[in-house]
Amino acid sequence: MTLNEIRTLVRRDLRDEDANNYRWNDDEINRHILHAVKDVSEAIPLQQTVIIPTTGGSRELDISGIADRIAIRAVEYPVNRFPKHYHRFSLWENTLTLIDSKIPDGGNACIYYEKAHTIDDSGSSIPAYMEELVICGACGYAAIEWAAFSINRVNTGGKSTPQEFLRWGKTKIDYFRSKLKRMGNKNRVRISRMYQTGSQTAFETTSHMP
Repeated sequence: MTLNEIRTLVRRDLRDEDANNYRWNDDEINRHILHAVKDVSEAIPLQQTVIIPTTGGSRELDISGIADRIAIRAVEYPVNRFPKHYHRFSLWENTLTLIDSKIPDGGNACIYYEKAHTIDDSGSSIPAYMEELVICGACGYAAIEWAAFSINRVNTGGKSTPQEFLRWGKTKIDYFRSKLKRMGNKNRVRISRMYQTGSQTAFETTSHMP
């Protein structure tokens, strides 16, 4: 879904569909959606690979071109071997250093990494099965913000309205975070596990299946 489509569904769940009398403007809804997407990225990031050429005679790889990365999970070098050759590495800012491999000869390395999800008016990297969870989180954040802002202000919904929004929002956020925790734990178990190849520690990385 696009950001606009997600925003429409968030408004529907918040009962905020009167364009002449919105409780939240588009920028506010977008901010809460991006907050939820950030949380999703931390629990279940987008898995990517990128081929980076090594420099002959150097163990260091420049990874500054990997934008929005959350974590480097594995380094394969050289590529296209079977079984795959994974290596221990150290990471400092934008420099990745291969530790236990022979000194690279200029061939390609494959970097397995995780990055933040993106969403805008043209699309999203959020998997379809997680879109409802993003909507849930965005609704929760929006309701709690509105309740905090309105709690000591005169409102037309009666004295209980801010408190009701606060309770509803907290319920949404509690579900959102508990679901993320379960899915995140499951994801980590399924996509990455350590194993031994001879005397070498390596990573085995598999594709995520919903």
